[in-house]
Amino acid sequence: LRVLRARDHTVASLERRLTERGAAPGVRRETLAAVQRTGLVDDHRFALERSRLLATRGAGNALIADDLERQGVAEEHNRDAFGALEPESVRAARIVESRGRTPKTARYLASKGFSEEALEALVADLSAEAID
Repeated sequence: LRVLRARDHTVASLERRLTERGAAPGVRRETLAAVQRTGLVDDHRFALERSRLLATRGAGNALIADDLERQGVAEEHNRDAFGALEPESVRAARIVESRGRTPKTARYLASKGFSEEALEALVADLSAEAID
């Protein structure tokens, strides 16, 4: 319970912590069932909140998906989380607006996990500017 005070956890991350601390398999099962039953651990809620936080910090869908996967969130929760987010292209456009339409911004977006589709308009505009 002390671990849950600091931040939300997934079932998988909490199970890892219990295993690292030497909890017996039966104790782990009972603990995980109890925290899920009481709502202290909810992978769906975790996916929604974590994806929203990362998107707010400028992350693209690939980076968010990788983070959720590393946290042990099931695929169906990931899909719901992405459905609740603002479209990736809109988030990318906002970053372009603040940072400028430059090759450096395109590289930045790619490093933050934005998809090729989200970057297409930016790259097309850069190519057109280079031709002019």
